[in-house]
Formats: sequence, structure tokens, C-alpha cells
Amino acid sequence: MRARDLATQFPTVTMDTPVYNAARLLAEQDLPGLIVVDGRESPLTILPGTQVLRLAVPGYCQDDPALARVVDEEHADRFLRSLAGKTVREALPREPRELPVTDPDATVLQLAALMARTRSPLVAVVDDGRLVGAVTLQALLDWAVSA
Repeated sequence: MRARDLATQFPTVTMDTPVYNAARLLAEQDLPGLIVVDGRESPLTILPGTQVLRLAVPGYCQDDPALARVVDEEHADRFLRSLAGKTVREALPREPRELPVTDPDATVLQLAALMARTRSPLVAVVDDGRLVGAVTLQALLDWAVSA
């Protein structure tokens, strides 16, 4: 099995996409992350859903989880509203990481190694500089356990 066989069409966002819109896309389509592309539709990076949460969850709650308990339920339920006015660019990690991109000929083991090394729940599949789809962790595991 090769990357081209597991790859599916996948939604993309740009650096200037409002991060709340990205969060909505993640939720509505039950995605583990999104591919961030440039103006030519070439992948720049992967935006994992957890990075969206890191931007939305107040720093004091991340530093001391016990403090999250003191926020009343009404405000706790609306924490994503803090994303208003922020862009995908702001949600990305400050330190650039290895881009989880592969060619269509990558094997399942190569995909798994790339996901593990980059800690990414998806890999962009690129052919001749063009995004042809993505392989999600779920698709990879579904295939691997049935093989």
C-alpha cells in the first residue's frame, strides 16, 4: 500500500484564515488537523487541532490545570470565543518543525514513521509540488490493523 492509495482530498486553509473558521472546519468535518497552504496550494505546514486548543485555552489553565476548575461552566463552555480576530498564523508553533509531506510512492511504514517523528496526525501527499491529498492517522491505522 502506498501513500497515493490512502490519500484523500483534504480541506486546506491559509495563514490568514481566521483560526475560529479553522476550528469550525475541524469540528464540522471531524478532522485531526488541517493543511496550511500558500497561494500556489503548496503545503506550508500542518495545523493540528491541538494547536488551535493551545491558542484558545488561557495560559494560566495550561500552566496550572487546577485553575480551569475555578472558571464557571458558562464561561468554560465558550472558551473558543477567545479565538475571534486571530489567524491560523497565530495558532502555529513559534518554532518551525519538520513538515509532514511525502510523495505518492511512500509506503505505509514510511508514512507511519513520518507521523511519529513529526507528531502529526496527518501527512500531506505532494506530487510535482502540488498537493494531491492527505493521509490521516485514522486511515493509516484502519489499513494497518486490517492488513
